[in-house]
Amino acid sequence: MRIDHFGEHLTLDGYLGDTQKLDDKNVVLQCLNELPGLLGMNKLAEPEVYFAPGGSPKDDGGWSGFVVIAESHISIHSFPAARFVSADVYTCQNGINTEFIVNYFKQLFGLQDVETHFVVRGQRYMQHLPARAQAASPEQAIAAVVAEAA
Repeated sequence: MRIDHFGEHLTLDGYLGDTQKLDDKNVVLQCLNELPGLLGMNKLAEPEVYFAPGGSPKDDGGWSGFVVIAESHISIHSFPAARFVSADVYTCQNGINTEFIVNYFKQLFGLQDVETHFVVRGQRYMQHLPARAQAASPEQAIAAVVAEAA
């Protein structure tokens, strides 16, 4: 598979979710613990989840959490009173399964409506790498190193 960009960033906004699930620190923690493995990603540390008290007309408080993964990060912000969740899944992997991620969040938080945005990151990244890093196979990478040394 030829890689032509650095990574992929899915943003997800979920509406009309289950208030109890959105207000449950353990559900947010479950998501941050489970999702990286389900996507073939690798946690670098255990997830962190904090209660954010809110304090503005649009924010009555909720849970904010993140997990740092070798491939980048996953973050979640829940707003139980508004029945809303906002999440980011950013990875340097290419070809993430956005449909799986959307369905996972719908099921876990009981979401009735979901809005997503998908951003391809680093579209010129490959232009700025040496030939060996752009190789499609180890054999091509070795040939590129030999060619650079000549």
